[in-house]
Amino acid sequence: MKQRLQDFKDFIQYDLWRQSHTGIHAPKKRLLYRTLQTIILVARGFKDQVLVVRANSLSFALLFAFIPMLALIYAVARGFGFEELVIAQLSGSFLAEANITPILLEWIERYLETAREGLFLGIGLIVLTWAVYAFFNMLENSFNSIWNVKQSRSFGRRMTNYVMTLLLVPVLVVVTSGISIFLNSTEILSSVLEAIEPLRKFMLRFIPFVATAGVFTWIFIAIPNTKVKFLSGLIPGIVMGLLYQVVQAFSMYLVVLFTRMSIVYGAFSAIPLVLIWLNITCWLLLIGAELAFAIQNNDLFAYEKDLKTMSRRYKDYVMLYLLSVIIKRFEQGEAPLTAQQMAEQKQLPIRLVQQLLSRMEETGIVHRVSIVQEDDEAFVPALDIHTITVEMVIGRISAQGTEEFLQNTPKEMQDFWKHYLDMVEANHSDDILVSKL
Repeated sequence: MKQRLQDFKDFIQYDLWRQSHTGIHAPKKRLLYRTLQTIILVARGFKDQVLVVRANSLSFALLFAFIPMLALIYAVARGFGFEELVIAQLSGSFLAEANITPILLEWIERYLETAREGLFLGIGLIVLTWAVYAFFNMLENSFNSIWNVKQSRSFGRRMTNYVMTLLLVPVLVVVTSGISIFLNSTEILSSVLEAIEPLRKFMLRFIPFVATAGVFTWIFIAIPNTKVKFLSGLIPGIVMGLLYQVVQAFSMYLVVLFTRMSIVYGAFSAIPLVLIWLNITCWLLLIGAELAFAIQNNDLFAYEKDLKTMSRRYKDYVMLYLLSVIIKRFEQGEAPLTAQQMAEQKQLPIRLVQQLLSRMEETGIVHRVSIVQEDDEAFVPALDIHTITVEMVIGRISAQGTEEFLQNTPKEMQDFWKHYLDMVEANHSDDILVSKL
């Protein structure tokens, strides 16, 4: 039993990550490996309570932005004459079960009355904009941290994405409500009502899920400051949309619980329920972002444990091999390869390939060229290929980084350094005893 547990641990830590997806020919096995890797990568996001802190911070920001966001969505819908559809959506949510919908609508009306009295020309506009912007900006920073993106997009691009996200909600509300009204219209469907009744019931339950999944998918793709593939955003969008509907279905139990607690909380008994709902929503957003990152960057973690203990000699060998591939393709007039293409063709971990190519680029051995058709960058030699020698490459890589920064070192240590450099330049460092340096 102990040996089996050890074998399973070794499989999770090493063997699972040593399997190249392109090298696994059985579709079921390949899907199983990718699923296990994705689950493990998502679980890592819970390490060190990072997600907990982010979810709580987002919940606090969303609490301030919640009413302004609803007011903005309601105002947009009212402008197009669809405010009743937004009210219907709120009335059909768990908020109605807790009798919170009338309170929210009253707050929204007061907010819009304040707007009409000077919101769009005064401080109210600043408060509205800041509350919504602060939440989305914090959400983007959290997503960027998950995606390991260090740089934020410009203010203009952020505002564009945030506004489009807010406008997407009333559009989906109108579309889904319109479909629901059509399916519930006995006048239109009277002739075929009996035949499509099972389908109609299924569609009425399925449409809200599609709308929710659509919003989540858009957020996972549009908010991070990096290129997120559609499938990488769609899968977590569907999963989080489904979980959100499950939360809605089980909200009745929370409503009953907090109704009983009204004896303690009184008129404030609905507040804990709203806070829990906001916190769960933030959790779903962050878990979905982790899932999107894991799906798209699954290959980045191949051979992860092995790369940490990789010897310098073996790393130099792989680097020289990649360089030889780049040089030969250049010499033969073939199209240069991207990092992803090299990793796939040579069955190498993409993270290692990216690290070695970046190191050679930093030392001036190779440089990037843009490939417009693929919206990517490939690598070509940065020097005359007839001057690139193994000694030169290893020498540049060995000398990469800062040197001679230590202060107040003994004179004998300084003499040792100069003598060592002379021996390396004379190519005799491998033949002399260390004791003789």
